Amino acid sequence: MMNRRDLFKAAGAVGVGAAMPVALYAAETPATGGNAVVKTELKRLMLRHTWTTTMSSSAYRDTVHLQYQREGITGYGEGAPIVRYKEYPEQAKLALDAITGKIESGDPREFDKFLAEVRHALGDHQHAAMAAVDIAVCDWLGKKLGIPLYQYFGLDPADAPVTTFSIGIDTPEITRQKTREAEEFPILKVKVGLQNDEETIEAIRSVTKKPLRVDANEGWTDKEEAIRKINWLEAQGVELIEQPMPAHMFEETKYVRSKVHIPVIADEACTDASLIPQLKEAYDGVNVKLDKSGGVMEAYRWIKFARAMNMKVMLGCMVSSSCTVTAAAHLSPLVDYPDLDGNLLISNDPYEGVKVRHGKLILPSGPGLGLKVLA
Repeated sequence: MMNRRDLFKAAGAVGVGAAMPVALYAAETPATGGNAVVKTELKRLMLRHTWTTTMSSSAYRDTVHLQYQREGITGYGEGAPIVRYKEYPEQAKLALDAITGKIESGDPREFDKFLAEVRHALGDHQHAAMAAVDIAVCDWLGKKLGIPLYQYFGLDPADAPVTTFSIGIDTPEITRQKTREAEEFPILKVKVGLQNDEETIEAIRSVTKKPLRVDANEGWTDKEEAIRKINWLEAQGVELIEQPMPAHMFEETKYVRSKVHIPVIADEACTDASLIPQLKEAYDGVNVKLDKSGGVMEAYRWIKFARAMNMKVMLGCMVSSSCTVTAAAHLSPLVDYPDLDGNLLISNDPYEGVKVRHGKLILPSGPGLGLKVLA
């Protein structure tokens, strides 16, 4: 294990500043030559409960997984394509397979340039595929250095905050059941945005009085209805509202924000770091996801950009395995509202990584992501 003094000595005293560090490898650890070996596959993740939002309902989710093998080290990555942005698992895998040669020939020690070239080759509509590559390379880098990813970013794992646990849209009876199953979590995130919003919240409130955070997934299209519902939700102990209206309804959302008292967080409206300055006019914060941004490195940039704009930051995830969720969790000490429970919603997680103890994220101490491969 490399200690902090050795790390900075090896790095030529290059620090982790506001921008991403570019070269953290010592001169005494030259490349051995030869290309990496890349393997991709789709994995079907089975949900414990049917997962329903305003956009879809499903019993499983397929995600694309990538192994990056080089110099006797294997890095693991995953991407969960988001249908909202017209990204799909099969197409993500095909896109990765089409550029396997470029990924295998790139130098991970020059990862800034390497990952930029991969991003360019994948194009503008394969963010989850990009995330799979990025996460695998980050895992490989951490293992090569012998340090956990959070240490690479200069973060204290003790600062990892409490995550929410999500309750999808369902019948009142199943909603109460899900709420009881989430007893150990001090904060719940609730999906709303349909006609039964009040019914959903009342079902939860019949079981618990713990704080709630709510995600409407663009479900409300009338600004007056949105204001009424948000103010009612605040009275029910809701701490924030995520994406109350469709992303394109910017002016309407701006109006809604002026009439409510809890933070309004942009999710579907935030698809690129360049949008963050404009979003500040209508939202109090942004939801950063590795599958939207394209991996750990870009998510870090989004977080820093939002902080520079004095905005709140939520760190979210899709339904994913512990690969993606653990990668995101390594950045969690930087954010206000972690929502990293995608791996807890599935019954066949192929990895073991970040743990949750009474809601608090417990980061693994092993090198890289610190994953244990189960299947």
